[in-house]
Amino acid sequence: MTRATMPGVELAQESQRVVNAARRLFSGRDGRIALTLVLAVTAALEASIYTPDSQGFEFDQQQGDLALAVFFNVLAVLPLLVSTRFPVLAAAGTTFCILVLLGAPEAPLTLTSIGALLYLVGDVVVRRGLLWGGWFLAPFLAHAMTPFDGGDAGPGSVGPLLLVAAALLVAESARKRSEAVAELDATQEAMAESLREQTAMEERARIARELHDIVAHHLSVIAVQSETARLTSPKLSADARGRFEAIAATARDALNETRRLLGVLREDVEGEADRAPQPGLEQLTELVDTARDAGAEIRLILQGKVVPLPAGIDLAAYRILQEALTNARRHAPGAKVDVEVTYDEAWLTLRVRDYGPGPAEGELFPGHGLVGMRDRASIAGGTFAAGAAEGGGFVVEVTLPTSGESA
Repeated sequence: MTRATMPGVELAQESQRVVNAARRLFSGRDGRIALTLVLAVTAALEASIYTPDSQGFEFDQQQGDLALAVFFNVLAVLPLLVSTRFPVLAAAGTTFCILVLLGAPEAPLTLTSIGALLYLVGDVVVRRGLLWGGWFLAPFLAHAMTPFDGGDAGPGSVGPLLLVAAALLVAESARKRSEAVAELDATQEAMAESLREQTAMEERARIARELHDIVAHHLSVIAVQSETARLTSPKLSADARGRFEAIAATARDALNETRRLLGVLREDVEGEADRAPQPGLEQLTELVDTARDAGAEIRLILQGKVVPLPAGIDLAAYRILQEALTNARRHAPGAKVDVEVTYDEAWLTLRVRDYGPGPAEGELFPGHGLVGMRDRASIAGGTFAAGAAEGGGFVVEVTLPTSGESA
């Protein structure tokens, strides 16, 4: 942004602040009272201007016309004070005042009183429906056919009817649009909730598949090692051989049951299953390098003495860091990212913080990546936290037990 555009931006921001202040002023009860009083004074001034010879008070008739015009035009505006609680009653009161003025040719209508009538009638339609507003059209239809002031029907008598009819149509259109918007919002919210649930189910299925692979791998190793020990140790006693054989049989049975119960999760995977070994923190450098190749500026910080991790914890840590980096790249493209991995005696701490714009107010909700990271941390017996970082950006913090046991 150049300096030449700064004054314009500041002026736009100042104008927006003025508009917001005006909205706050007139949105409450005191604001409504102030606005109604302003409109009442405006109606009185208009009536004084529109009344013929209203500046000369030498004749009682002129004084009476002026008083009638001011009184009923002001009275037509005052129902705005109670329109919030009694919309139909307020519209009826203003309609009565307008009809009185239509029947007095020397007491003219003002634009302010007509505007109040159109607003109140439209408000009834928005709140109660077109049927309620239609009742206010009847007296103006009668006035259009037989003017109340005793004159002939013409454009002057039809005008109020057309204005009220237009107000009813506009209000009905606004009401239907509001209902359509509310239905659309409800539908979008339901779709978003369904998407979140589907995402959670898919991510949990993916985690279950990976756990299945881990469990199956270790059970296979137990079975193979038990058989190997039994067959390659000729000096074992019969009792020891029997125990090794029982261990191998139990491992095989458990492996078969695991495949039977969890193997069905493979059915929702399109294409061939991934045969590569499960990743872990040994591949963290490769993961960071891949993210850097995609254009991210990443600083990797390792603290503490590296200790061997159980396979499930190692996989969970890798997947959490992978998803956190993906989220940073998606929501804060081009921003700097810090990846901190801290080892201590009991816990492994993961912290991924980007220096992007961070989430907007009310925007953060459990979505695609956050669901998976939270579930992985919970399954591993750890903790998960995510949110706006101090000073800007977004941060994900996870602790996992290094022993594989939850605290």
